[in-house]
Amino acid sequence: MFIDALKAQNPALIQAAQSLWRQGAILPDTYVIDVDQVLENGRRLLAAAERHGITLYLMTKQLGRNPWLAKRLIALGFRGAVAVDFKETRMLRQAGVTVSHAGHLVQLPDSRIRASVALPTEIITVFSLEKARAISAAAQCCGRVQPVMLKIYADRDILYPGQEAGFPLSALDEVAAAIRSLPGVRLTGLTHFPCLLWNEARQQTEPTANLHTLLCARDRLRAQGFDITQVNAPSATSCRTLPLLAKYGVTHAEPGHALTGTLPANQYGSQPERIAMLYLTEVSHHFQGKSYCFGGGYYRRGHAQHALVYPPSGQCAVPARLLPVDERSIDYHLPLAGEFPVGSAVVMCFRTQIFVTRSDVALVSGISSGNPVLTALYDSLGNPVAGGEHG
Repeated sequence: MFIDALKAQNPALIQAAQSLWRQGAILPDTYVIDVDQVLENGRRLLAAAERHGITLYLMTKQLGRNPWLAKRLIALGFRGAVAVDFKETRMLRQAGVTVSHAGHLVQLPDSRIRASVALPTEIITVFSLEKARAISAAAQCCGRVQPVMLKIYADRDILYPGQEAGFPLSALDEVAAAIRSLPGVRLTGLTHFPCLLWNEARQQTEPTANLHTLLCARDRLRAQGFDITQVNAPSATSCRTLPLLAKYGVTHAEPGHALTGTLPANQYGSQPERIAMLYLTEVSHHFQGKSYCFGGGYYRRGHAQHALVYPPSGQCAVPARLLPVDERSIDYHLPLAGEFPVGSAVVMCFRTQIFVTRSDVALVSGISSGNPVLTALYDSLGNPVAGGEHG
């Protein structure tokens, strides 16, 4: 999906990834991240957000919940991390990363509520009254009042499979009244997802019906006297979409793919955020006229179609086509059309969610200065890989 953008925006990342692979410093099935470029993308996002009065939380799931990067991005000015599920919350906090927003896509289980309230967490998303009551009780035990935001939806809205949740807009008044009666929580925010989506036909990112539902809920609650200070509208947050969000009165956003430049809008390398991540693997074997690469990093919504193959002989890159991967099976291997030498490096660049893969994550510094160094190696869930298995 992003091969052309990668070649145009960050060819040095390709060279660095190959070099580390040839040295045995990284294995096949590794996402290689250009640390310098991620941080530069972060600076650009923060500058754009500041111009438009929007607060940014950092999203880490696309980066494999990586605490090393999260800490450095927070040091730049991100307002802590957003953890979209409770295991991400646990991972980040155990690594010393500030989690400011918890529960957005997956609510906190009851056993984790008190810990999040006690820390404290800046805001917690709820989409059931039972969870709001549990948060209120925990907050009272901790002697504080916990700010919460509601996830809201209307019948016409987009809800991805596995993410069906939220309070119906039609029940907003009753829900808000019930939460107002809880002494340990204060309703200060609203959220929805996805609020922006890329329109391939029009080649632009556009508001969804979800965003209009979110704004309708905001106006209704403010009319009832609720101090709604956070209107959180995630998805497709980037330097180019922040002005659009500001136009609609959005106060908070949560960039993820923008940090690595892997936005649908950047498939031709036209965005301020530059590509900062690629996927490296290796040809394992041939079977019936096809090449099979070591797998583990396939993401079914990644739209991966193209690859660059680098034969061991050192000749130039050969374009290759990734064949369809059967999503009913485990991605032990990834098929390429045609036969390429066994042992060839294979580079791909696509939209991913590293935390649902089995891949390694290599953090590489110094690419921009021509002196790439493998700074750290992690697994897909944010755990350090001690030494790896080099050589």
